[in-house]
Amino acid sequence: MTDTTMERATRAALDYVPVQHSALKNAEIIPMSLRSVHFVLPGGVDDPTAPSGGNAYDRRVSLDLPGFGWQVHKHAVPGEWPRPAAAARAELAQTLRDLPDGTVVLLDGLVACGVPEIVVPEAERLRLAVLVHLPLGDETGLDPAVAAELDARERAVLRAVPAVVATSDWAVRRLVSHHGLAPERVHVAAPGADIAPVASGTDGVSRLLCVAAVTPRKGQHRLVEALAGVTDLPWSCVCVGGLTQDPQYVAGLRMLIRKYGLEDRLHLVGPQSGAELEASYAAADLMVLTSYAETYGMAVTEALARGIPVMATDVGGLPEAVGRAPDGGVPGILVPPEDPAALAAELRGWFGEADVRRRLKSAARRRRAALDGWATTARSLAGVLSRLPGEPRRAA
Repeated sequence: MTDTTMERATRAALDYVPVQHSALKNAEIIPMSLRSVHFVLPGGVDDPTAPSGGNAYDRRVSLDLPGFGWQVHKHAVPGEWPRPAAAARAELAQTLRDLPDGTVVLLDGLVACGVPEIVVPEAERLRLAVLVHLPLGDETGLDPAVAAELDARERAVLRAVPAVVATSDWAVRRLVSHHGLAPERVHVAAPGADIAPVASGTDGVSRLLCVAAVTPRKGQHRLVEALAGVTDLPWSCVCVGGLTQDPQYVAGLRMLIRKYGLEDRLHLVGPQSGAELEASYAAADLMVLTSYAETYGMAVTEALARGIPVMATDVGGLPEAVGRAPDGGVPGILVPPEDPAALAAELRGWFGEADVRRRLKSAARRRRAALDGWATTARSLAGVLSRLPGEPRRAA
């Protein structure tokens, strides 16, 4: 075998896991000494019973930032964020007070944005950046007065700090326009994805997978209503996600599932991680996500990282997460968020048209090979931290 032939054979053997060139860039930076960033996080960031995209993002960038010159000191503050009780407020205030003047601090927006009376004064002496996973007022199901209050509090915080980080280009535009922020102070650090082996699926069509906390914002009731309209199709659906964030919504969802007689076909299995979650992805033929609001949608790229096509609502940053393959192919179908009939119609197309399935699966695999890794996320975030003003910004 010639060297050229051997090289071709080696490449072919490795094709099932495309190389993430962006991830390799970690190796380009070998800092002689690390600068320090103090990362203020919600107390449940490591709770396996309440997984979220925001928590996963925070954990991952904490691991990857040292590769780009930043040592991370984590401060997880327990509390019912973004509306904490007195004890949580006091702990956050003390955490910030204990940091020396000029310290670089990255705050998760869930913790920071609801308490401007604590955060804004510290912007006068600390070098603050706020990471916004979801604008507080965009959470579905909030009382309008509560949403308006949280919105105003968030605006006060974001206007006071020198840098705001969002998780998609859509979210950057949303924050700039909604809160009147200077565009040069709002930056994007989109979630990365770890390329995984291509999902084998079940039969190539019938196993549907939804990965999302069971809450009003994720809209699983719309998924149930859509599936109730296609009971003649041979689908089964697994919903992976936390069941404790909104017990009333979960109870109502279970009642809806019973109402339509879907108990044997649609399963709420609770949160999963590790090998259990990998097995759910491996068995999936189609990812479905019916959110009302998303700044990005990490479950989408996690599915695409396994070559699984996506059917999702056309809201927020979800179209950005679905994206396109390098040749322009679209690896998913977008539907309106308030239209279960439209979702049902697209499911009929998925089941009934083999060409549609082939096209979507092919595009998903090509999109998989082009996804950015988490190194790209960490590099973007490190760049924001590096550009924070040397002197703390005086609050307006």
